[in-house]
Amino acid sequence: MNYNVNINGIDVHASYSEESLRKIFIPLLSELTILQKEKDRRILVLLAAPPGAGKSTLCSFLQSLSEKYEEYTDIQAIGMDGFHRYQDYLLTHNTIRDGKEIRMVDIKGAPITFDLDLLTARIKDVVSKEKVGWPTYDRHLHNPTDNAITVEKNIVLLEGNYLLLDEDGWREIKTYADYTISIAADENMLRDRLVDRKVKSGNTLEAAEKFVDFSDMANVRLCLLKTMKADLELIVDENGDYQCS
Repeated sequence: MNYNVNINGIDVHASYSEESLRKIFIPLLSELTILQKEKDRRILVLLAAPPGAGKSTLCSFLQSLSEKYEEYTDIQAIGMDGFHRYQDYLLTHNTIRDGKEIRMVDIKGAPITFDLDLLTARIKDVVSKEKVGWPTYDRHLHNPTDNAITVEKNIVLLEGNYLLLDEDGWREIKTYADYTISIAADENMLRDRLVDRKVKSGNTLEAAEKFVDFSDMANVRLCLLKTMKADLELIVDENGDYQCS
């Protein structure tokens, strides 16, 4: 099944196999619908995956799929990218990597460049309040837009790189989830995707490769090595097809 969507200002064209639909995605919608009805309240689903694994596109697809079939409770897909610290902050604050002091903007996308306290507070609102404003992120503007959308559905699917990160501060997020999903992928495939995404955001190929190799790939390895166990663990291949791990 072909799926076209704009993610963070970039047009994305994805294709999901009939086997993935039949064996993974449709059963997942059914399981989440049953869980939501049993709990009789909003449920929060976390989907964690490395940069470039297609998590934003997949979550958008699952929302679209849930709206297509009346028997499934509608999903609302949201992301943690809106909790990037603002560009002005990243340009004026430094951190230490490999024993050297560097600007935060040079490793934008690393856990330290997100506002974890604000993310956690807003997640608490999602699980306790009927309607909550939620930020989005535009890759062309390089900044979040606060309260860009309103969270109001009974199944909220939150995606992000570090939602299942096994590190202090981040572990707390999992305690608010009713269901968790993780995605793994080959490092080299992810690098190719990330370079392509950087180029589509307006960077030269040389600049894209430099940033991806210095910054993004460290985040990729962190996600692959330090993601906590999830209820559903998937692997995505170079064709964008999914399998249970």
